[in-house]
Amino acid sequence: MTKDATYWSQWFWGTFFADWLARVQDDQGGVFDALNADGKPDLTAKKSLLAQARTLFTLSHAALVTGDPSLIAAAKGQVTFLKHFQKTPGLYRCMTARDGSLTGAIEDEHARSYDQTFVILGLVTWNKIAPSDEVVTLIDDCWSALEAHLTDPATGLLRNDDSGANNGPAQNPHMHLFEACLQAFRMTNDDIWLTRAAQLRATGLQYFMDGQSGSIAEFLTPDLNPLPDAAGLRREVGHQCEWAWLLVEEAELANDDSLRLGAKPLIRFADNYGFAQDGLLKGAAFDAVSANGDLVENSFLMWPQTEAIKILATRHRAGEPEVGARAQRLLCLMFEGWFAKHPVFINQIDADGNTLWDEGLTRLMYHIVIALSEGTRAGLWSDDVPKAKT
Repeated sequence: MTKDATYWSQWFWGTFFADWLARVQDDQGGVFDALNADGKPDLTAKKSLLAQARTLFTLSHAALVTGDPSLIAAAKGQVTFLKHFQKTPGLYRCMTARDGSLTGAIEDEHARSYDQTFVILGLVTWNKIAPSDEVVTLIDDCWSALEAHLTDPATGLLRNDDSGANNGPAQNPHMHLFEACLQAFRMTNDDIWLTRAAQLRATGLQYFMDGQSGSIAEFLTPDLNPLPDAAGLRREVGHQCEWAWLLVEEAELANDDSLRLGAKPLIRFADNYGFAQDGLLKGAAFDAVSANGDLVENSFLMWPQTEAIKILATRHRAGEPEVGARAQRLLCLMFEGWFAKHPVFINQIDADGNTLWDEGLTRLMYHIVIALSEGTRAGLWSDDVPKAKT
């Protein structure tokens, strides 16, 4: 690698991000869900709440860092477009047509807990830029709807959606609502969000943490048991890193170092089994391994790389040796493997660097900007982005 981490960070913020935003924004409102291998959108595609809400966070986060009026305006546009997804106060359908109109498909009307978490994440970040009673009401309504319609009162576990189907819980909504609560506390300094975060963390770890392996499971059966056979042993490396990062973040925000203890087994598991040890992608995070440490998927989605960078940067800030260099190398590897030679970026490659999934998914930008910000925060690279005046 001939370019260092600072080069790539400055290239991303100075060159890439504005070009990507110009490509992904739609004159009918919101953003396209994906760009193809040529960097162009599918003009017939639907729009997902997930992509719109994550982009609201992405733009709001970038606007807070830079104070760029164009990013503030773009984020405001995302808030406006989100209104097309609202089907009742606080509940948002998962999909609309390109212009925000209803698709007519029953499954597109479902409100998914996973998506709702990003509505809160995006709105609390936007409200830091442009505080309003209207947005506060939207946030409160979304939280109330999650409690009333998407939470099992007996266990506290989030239901996957409001369809009435009982497919068994997933860890992902719990992790991201935990994340949204921590972000809400950062933005508001209101202790209610730390209380909510603590409850989500406790519930998530109670049901999904595998104490024997020190790893987080992805799914449970409807009766709250591990999935049978290999499916129950599958572990996504990115989620081990993401949970660890959030646990450390909670410890810092709550000023409670005991909360760091929960991150240690996840970090140990990921370090032991989750990264390629040789080859072109040495140091990159695998898509999935087993709870026993066996390699399950020798492929490399981009988003797990960002989650690995985040926890490595956090460990560097804590004074752990060598992890900072790992984060720097992984950032360079990510930009060279998933961005270079492509109009925007791609989603997945194999161990030889060949493209497996060539779409540039809009929702991934949320992962990327946090990873870059965490590396800057840790002093691992410089972005030289003009900071907003305070």
